Amino acid sequence: MDMNEIKEIFFQECEEQLAELESGLLKMNDGDRDPETVNAVFRAVHSIKGGAGAFGLDDLVAFAHVFETTLDCVRSNKLEPGPEVMKVMLKSADVLADLVTASRDGGSVDASRSSGLVKELEALANGEMPAPSAAPVAAAKPVAKAAAPAPAAAPSDDSGFQPIPFTFDDFGGDEQEASVSTFDVTFKPRRDLYSKGNESALLLRDLSRLGEMSINCNMDDLPSLEELDPEGAYFHWAIQIKAEKGEEGIRQVFEFAEWDCDLDIKLREAEAAAPTEELPMIPVPFDLSALDDGSEAPEEPVAAAVEAAETASNVMKMAASAAKPEKKESPAAAAAAAAAAAQANNAAGQTIRVDLDRVDRLINLVGELVINQAMLSQSVIENDATGTSAVNMGLEELQQLTREIQDSVMAIRAQPVKPVFQRMSRIVREVADMVGKSIRLVTEGENTEVDKTVIDKLAEPLTHMIRNAVDHGIESPEKRAAAGKEPEGTIKLTAKHRSGRIVIELVDDGAGINRERVRQKAIDNELIAADANLTDEEIDNLIFAPGFSTADKISDISGRGVGMDVVKRSIQALGGRISITSRPGLGSTFTMSLPLTLAVLDGMVVTVAGQTLVVPLTAIVETLQPEAQHIHSFGANQRLISIRDSFCPLVDVGRILNFRGTQANPVEGVALLVESEGGGQRALMVDAIQGQRQVVIKSLEANYTHVPGIAAATILGDGRVALILDVDAVVAASRGQSLRQEMSLAVAG
Repeated sequence: MDMNEIKEIFFQECEEQLAELESGLLKMNDGDRDPETVNAVFRAVHSIKGGAGAFGLDDLVAFAHVFETTLDCVRSNKLEPGPEVMKVMLKSADVLADLVTASRDGGSVDASRSSGLVKELEALANGEMPAPSAAPVAAAKPVAKAAAPAPAAAPSDDSGFQPIPFTFDDFGGDEQEASVSTFDVTFKPRRDLYSKGNESALLLRDLSRLGEMSINCNMDDLPSLEELDPEGAYFHWAIQIKAEKGEEGIRQVFEFAEWDCDLDIKLREAEAAAPTEELPMIPVPFDLSALDDGSEAPEEPVAAAVEAAETASNVMKMAASAAKPEKKESPAAAAAAAAAAAQANNAAGQTIRVDLDRVDRLINLVGELVINQAMLSQSVIENDATGTSAVNMGLEELQQLTREIQDSVMAIRAQPVKPVFQRMSRIVREVADMVGKSIRLVTEGENTEVDKTVIDKLAEPLTHMIRNAVDHGIESPEKRAAAGKEPEGTIKLTAKHRSGRIVIELVDDGAGINRERVRQKAIDNELIAADANLTDEEIDNLIFAPGFSTADKISDISGRGVGMDVVKRSIQALGGRISITSRPGLGSTFTMSLPLTLAVLDGMVVTVAGQTLVVPLTAIVETLQPEAQHIHSFGANQRLISIRDSFCPLVDVGRILNFRGTQANPVEGVALLVESEGGGQRALMVDAIQGQRQVVIKSLEANYTHVPGIAAATILGDGRVALILDVDAVVAASRGQSLRQEMSLAVAG
């Protein structure tokens, strides 16, 4: 693996660390004071800094170090993470993400923005609380120079990584730079430290370079040879060191191993002459320079210490040779070793990184497998009238196996919507700052899983909706206070599964849609006639019209009339629907309903006016055989069907799609009772039902063009192409018959 591949892995891990950082900071911003949450945030920044240092990304290292120092103050309870502090932290997370992106893709980050945050972070670390306006602190100390050379006395270690080109001279004040402090350090490795390639002796050698040091090794935990695990960690060290660089310099030595060991660093009081607790210790050489290549051990170290080190090495070698089948005569030891191995495997995590293109190819192949299995089944059915042959039974087993393979492959692409939701938090902060509003984003259902293709295409419409909600939906703090509301607005973003689809809701507690203003704007833009009689729902949906905007002037945020139109088109391209409910003075709710996957669905194959259609099974409540006494006329050309003492509109699918010019006789067909998002129940009338089967979704827009009323297409078992019905569009058209007009225009064009 070359360095470019390693660097790519580092940036992939950075994405995970940034997501962890964002999640933890949002929890802290909501009042979470769990130490583990704070530690998780600190570890994320710490890990990014460590990896960036290995690759010489100096700007990223410099900013991450200042950020990490301030987070350490929070972790040690020296800094209370109040609202103003968290505001600086969240902005710092945004800049850190920008620095990672710039390091990966090239480019740069606004220097004034990053330097301003560095001053604020340093001020927080020095105990200077920000003003409520979160203005930069002028008296803050300058940031450490990213390009400062490493000390000449610190050559690279055996790992091949150069020391991070960074000094701590700018972060301690003049008094700390000139003083030498004595620290008591307890270093106890865990087994994970060795499994990740770290070595205690090398860490102790690097520590000895910080100043005069004495060290003692504790071997009380060393078990008998029969119970010893060759991969275990049984020694720990008690260290006294006089260091000029202070606690931060000591932690710098252990930065790649701190989370795989127990590390305790205490500043020794001037009057204290010895540690308060004395444990049985075996001294080892304090001069660890003998571990350097080509150097020799000093002559003065105590012989017993050298002998102890050699004994420890011999014990480990004997343990390795003893880890053989003969060990089975000690069942307890074998069980303990097995449990330890299982724990190590679980800790490592059963995950692998797979290139997305490989997964896509696998999904495409599974789709072709489904089609070929359907074709084979169709051929056998046509040649086996009884349906009892061994081949037919084998095909049923193949169908079940194909379904299981397909479900497993789909699960590989399923991912939680959490990364997209976290991205929205930054957008809320940035836009709210631009318009001078105080807004909090609340998210629920972040772990709801959906196909990655849907997630990738969901970010853009959500971004438009969030910006629209912040700019238009939420009032200014002054208007909210005058209306009796909290000055801080709230936007709630939720995700949940419903009837085989994912439903995402965006709710704001703003002023709601001003329908009079929307209507007047639509008239001025000649989108509707001045005497048009529209319902509240129809007025609300005018905001999705191309070119519609209620903004009085064009700004960087809104006013060009492309936002909500893009949202609707993007959602429709995903086979979804978006609806609005608004209450004046109380806020608005945008509901998006999307398919869980864009690859495969279960459908009911039906015939309409000689055409074969597929109706998604998730939309069907039940099937009915209409009887004449249950059909009732309503208005000029509307009909209702009586279902268990209730009436439901009867929709002729063939008429809606313009497959035929006259209404069909309901008694001669079959009714599918369906439920749509926001449209209630409708009975879709079709001519006949061919059967239920799983079909592979083929995009019409990618291969042809958008067809109103049709969501996609598929290939049936007999090789024919069938259209997949867009149930929501058909139900919506049944209320206004607009679908036929759109379709006629599409055909004419």
